[in-house]
Amino acid sequence: MMTISQLVNAITSGEKTAEQITRESLAVIAQKNPQINAFVEVFEKDALAQAQAVDAKRARGEKLGPLAGVPVAIKDNILYKGHKATCCSKMLENYVAPYTSTVVEKLLAADAVIIGRTNMDEFAMGSSNQTSVYGPVKNPVDTERVPGGSSGGSAAAVAAGMVPLALGTDTGGSVRQPASFCGVVGVKPGYGRISRYGVVAFASSADQVGVLAANVADASLALEVISGHDTHDSTSLPAPVPAYTKQFTPDLKGLKVGLPKGFLDGLYEDIKARLVAAAEELKKLGAQVIDVDVPLAKYSAPVYYILTSAEASSNLGRYDGIRYGYSAQQASDLNAYYEDSRALFGLEVKKRIIIGTYALTSKRYEECFLKAMKVRELIREDFKKVFEQVDVLLTPTSPSTAFRLGKWGNNPISLYLADLYTCPGNIGGLAGISVPFGLDKKGLPIGVQFYGPILQEEKILNAAYHLEKSL
Repeated sequence: MMTISQLVNAITSGEKTAEQITRESLAVIAQKNPQINAFVEVFEKDALAQAQAVDAKRARGEKLGPLAGVPVAIKDNILYKGHKATCCSKMLENYVAPYTSTVVEKLLAADAVIIGRTNMDEFAMGSSNQTSVYGPVKNPVDTERVPGGSSGGSAAAVAAGMVPLALGTDTGGSVRQPASFCGVVGVKPGYGRISRYGVVAFASSADQVGVLAANVADASLALEVISGHDTHDSTSLPAPVPAYTKQFTPDLKGLKVGLPKGFLDGLYEDIKARLVAAAEELKKLGAQVIDVDVPLAKYSAPVYYILTSAEASSNLGRYDGIRYGYSAQQASDLNAYYEDSRALFGLEVKKRIIIGTYALTSKRYEECFLKAMKVRELIREDFKKVFEQVDVLLTPTSPSTAFRLGKWGNNPISLYLADLYTCPGNIGGLAGISVPFGLDKKGLPIGVQFYGPILQEEKILNAAYHLEKSL
């Protein structure tokens, strides 16, 4: 598939029409999706109408947007008015969005074509895209393996060449981990860089919209389009958005890259080898690689699961059959009504609600939730200190490559540990990017990850861009 800039140039020059490109994307989806299951719905009629509008705009001589005619997929928890947004759950099976999220509005303003909604772990809870009510997504590299989660549908759609760009959400690595598993680029900006207005909440203090694309330049352009302050979102930061694609430097001279101690311990050997190779490549490109210590980062995973489960317990309380969600038809009393209405939640969602509710009980609040809040602040202080020494951090994206479907069905802890290297970014509110850097012995993609300070995404994008070029 052509890059985003190639597609936009082809439309602008008249070499291709937006309708042609959209029809090509629809054809690939029709061919590949039955096997991969990346899309849960394709907006064929609307997408063609949007493409025709872009062509009409060009015919009138009007200036086209930066994503003119580019087919974009959106995760099934991002609202688009008049279209379903089910979070791949029975609970929201018939929910139709009453308004459009800010990120989708920005895509449409940039003349992008919204082509469909992608499969995901139910309510974004999972690391393998196996908890969806629509069935699991298959990894296009090896269809017997998972694509990662929870944005596995978006990652698989890009990896399979169905679309050049897709949006996901990242609460503990749900953009970066599937990007690593599928061999594409996944970016999670710092918390507050992108509006969460119109994105169904999982854990509000960690959720962040992210971008999946085939290369760093495409991801950078898309990130630039959808970033920025939004008055609808009180957590959205009022900071100017750089022209990310114009921030790439000729080399990496002067860049200080931190390699956190302990992050290589117990790592899958093939991934460890590629991480070491990435560090050596960065040195060749002019960067200085320095061993650093982020001592409390190792507690990010337990802190993440306590805090996000607690927030999920609160956020999902609205799905009670009265305000949102499935409504039980008959019940003997109010408690039975709530119980019957909430029975349609999947097992993983129920587990996290129970964990979160337990952490918020009066007897466990200080011991679990409050203590996790305090440790989160200490972890953020650790990151703040380390970024006084270095510009970016280099880490693994995942402790393993894509595993087989159903492998960890009876061992949820192993699934949770798939977020081991990504959830520190959400706990710290950092900017993070996973970029493909080789394959393991089985031919499966390996991603390495850069972390950077909040509102300094250009640093990680530049480092990833040069590492990508080195391949």
